[in-house]
Amino acid sequence: MAPIKIALTKGRTEQQVVPLLAASGINCSGLRNKGRKLIFKDDPRYEFILVKGPDVLTYLNSGTVQVGIVGSDILDEQTNFQYAMLNLSVGKCRFVLASTADFNPQQQRRKIIATKYPNITKRYFEGIGEDVEIIKIEGSVELAPLIGLADAIVDIVETGTTLRENNLKVYAKLQPVNTKLVVNRLALRQYQPQIKTLIKNLQAADQQAARANQIEELSK
Repeated sequence: MAPIKIALTKGRTEQQVVPLLAASGINCSGLRNKGRKLIFKDDPRYEFILVKGPDVLTYLNSGTVQVGIVGSDILDEQTNFQYAMLNLSVGKCRFVLASTADFNPQQQRRKIIATKYPNITKRYFEGIGEDVEIIKIEGSVELAPLIGLADAIVDIVETGTTLRENNLKVYAKLQPVNTKLVVNRLALRQYQPQIKTLIKNLQAADQQAARANQIEELSK
């Protein structure tokens, strides 16, 4: 049978997931020494394609790949019709509402919120019964309240270092973010045994890594 094609989000997700893939018994030699390559066929069972996070669902929805590994922020921002089959312990962070120290969350006028995630931001403010103007930004969102483009931002934080370095304060914690393995609906029927094996092995490697991290944290 043809190898299962997997779209892997390049960058931080890739760096955190490749060790788990290797621990699950997959040959990741090419991914570990990738250079500028984007397609990897080192393991005859799998073909990995490195793509940007927002494009993972595009490849999945078209049937070009059978499996995607991507952050839940992408899945929540876009419309996801595929199956999220596994939550990984890596890539954990959170959406927050942040701004400068003089920001007043209770101000009565209509706020302007800058974000890379307009749909998630809209749902949050609708959930608290507040109407806001949303500006979509692709670059450094932290700039928006500093230069007066927006009253506040909604963005993802892991450690909060970038916010602190730019003198921004967290005013509300929104939904958490983690890394997910997503499967194309049709592919789940066509490749069920292989996909189930992949999930089982990856889940075991992820749980082992999570336990090791917990032990390391406790020993500090």
